Amino acid sequence: MPRSKHSDFPPPSLITTTAELDALCTRLAAEEFVTVDTEFMRERTYWPELCVVQLAGDNEVAVVDTEAEGIDLAPLGRLLADQKVLKVFHACRQDIEIFVLKFGDVPRPLFDTQVAAMVAGFGDQVGYDALVSALTGGSIDKAHRFSDWAARPLSAAQINYAAADVTYLRGVYRKLAARLEKEGRLEWVAEEMGLLADPATYRADPETMWERLRPRTNNRRFLGVLRAIAAWREREAQRVNIPRQRLLKDEALLELAATAPETPDALARARGITRGFADGKSGLSLIAAVAEAKKVLDEDLPDVPRSKDGPRPSPALVSLLKVLLAAKCEQHHVAPKLVASSEDIDRLAVEDEPDIQGLHGWRREVFGNDAMALKSGRIAVGVDGKRIKLIPAG
Repeated sequence: MPRSKHSDFPPPSLITTTAELDALCTRLAAEEFVTVDTEFMRERTYWPELCVVQLAGDNEVAVVDTEAEGIDLAPLGRLLADQKVLKVFHACRQDIEIFVLKFGDVPRPLFDTQVAAMVAGFGDQVGYDALVSALTGGSIDKAHRFSDWAARPLSAAQINYAAADVTYLRGVYRKLAARLEKEGRLEWVAEEMGLLADPATYRADPETMWERLRPRTNNRRFLGVLRAIAAWREREAQRVNIPRQRLLKDEALLELAATAPETPDALARARGITRGFADGKSGLSLIAAVAEAKKVLDEDLPDVPRSKDGPRPSPALVSLLKVLLAAKCEQHHVAPKLVASSEDIDRLAVEDEPDIQGLHGWRREVFGNDAMALKSGRIAVGVDGKRIKLIPAG
């Protein structure tokens, strides 16, 4: 297994039975924190297919074969729900989605080292390899990153690769936690964990999927049909377990919302729709969804998305606010993307006091207060040698 020169971990164990998993999770339940990662396949399915779970404690690292015959993952579910053990991930959203599907809830308590690294000033969404190198001096072997994790038996190289991620993650977590505690920023990370710890974050609502398509129209009847068929696609993709885009592409949804086909013949005339699909079970249920959408009363149709044709922000003011954001984040050693998005900056340039994350909590202290002062003319931005500085106005 690839190791840093300071690693004294034993070789990883492969867990293939419920008894082995139960014993492992019992030992790990005595730990202060456990590092966790997963390997899964999703290219051909709607639902992620969990193949491997990696776990590391103080003195052991294990690779759990979740597809081993007869294995029951209940002991893992109990460990992930154990409030006494911190679960440490890196870039955890997809891992958490899998566990929410499998066990019905988010692992608690939770710590994401990608978020922590952004708070600690490592930049926007720093890569795990770079973080391992910077904080532990180790390196990750990338050879098996795109391995077929559903194939059995798992090779020794796959097992070692999977184990390395959670082995190094222990050192990454310890270094980040110490740094953030010294800087008084652990509460900043805890605030960010709130969204990640909400199970709703990982559950797509079929009724709101149409909003992702960003339709450019004021026709609420069109939007009503689009809402219905986008929701249909989500549920149907779940039912047959294929990616939503493989079932029906976004462009086809927009065309069908405009044509609102009532028969298989009309459906088959749409681009990307085969005759077999139009005549089959999926096609007929899609036509039924269109028919139901046509019955919706006008007052129950979706509202037109907020127009972006309203007051446009001054490009100069937007640029100035972005300079301020970059300067303040450089001063505080925090990733700008974590403080305010481009959309937040646009709204800040137009609205008096918009409800954006940059004007709440620790972000307001880092950036928001100065941004409001800059807008009101109470401060100006200048240059002091090679750095940006704020100058009191008047």
